[in-house]
Amino acid sequence: MPELCGRGVFREPTSHANPETTIPARAALPARAEKNRLPILIQNRVNGRIRAREVRVILASTGEQLGVMKLSDAIRRAQELGLDLVEIAANANPPVCRIVDFGKFKYEASKQEKEKKNSGSKLKEIKFRVNCAIHDYETKMRHAEEFLDKGNKVRVQLQFRGREMAHQDLGMALMVRVKTDLVEMAHVETEPKLMGRSVTMTLAPLPKGKRKRRFFSVHDLEPLEDEDEDDDTADEDEEKEA
Repeated sequence: MPELCGRGVFREPTSHANPETTIPARAALPARAEKNRLPILIQNRVNGRIRAREVRVILASTGEQLGVMKLSDAIRRAQELGLDLVEIAANANPPVCRIVDFGKFKYEASKQEKEKKNSGSKLKEIKFRVNCAIHDYETKMRHAEEFLDKGNKVRVQLQFRGREMAHQDLGMALMVRVKTDLVEMAHVETEPKLMGRSVTMTLAPLPKGKRKRRFFSVHDLEPLEDEDEDDDTADEDEEKEA
């Protein structure tokens, strides 16, 4: 009932809820738990999950085609070999399945996907100036060879500054020099082209078996033998024999 609080004013009684009986709000699940609640999508149906009544069966270990079989017979054949029946072409008529170890099948598929991502070429960039010192030129060329040797394309850019625009012929000559020095590593995909205050050229790597590097760092070279030390050792041996 309403309570009299003075001066003829009434108010509703305050609720005194027991905190022990209060139902707490639902706590949010951790992100990892929420992720685990999502349905798992199966890309390749296996064994009893295959929906077709008949399937075309291939024995993965030998590549032998066993022909069209009833699903139950195909699963039984896989079980006899201690393997799994994996659907690899669901849209074919009838669907194509392989008798294979499903664990190894997933591992190989994951490995191929990883190699496919890593094999994607990238576009690297090397920048030059008109007045490029020999040491800087060789360093940049060494980097260009490293990029090309990893299967990446290289965009060569030469930037003109201030009065250097009056010497565009020197810039084009430098581009020709770069193209010539990398002829055993790459072919020209885009010829040198003047755009604004810069000249750009794109190089694409040659096939791996045809690449031959020309610029090496000191760390790439094998240490030379000390010829003087060998001569001294030979002289000592001759004296002992005498």
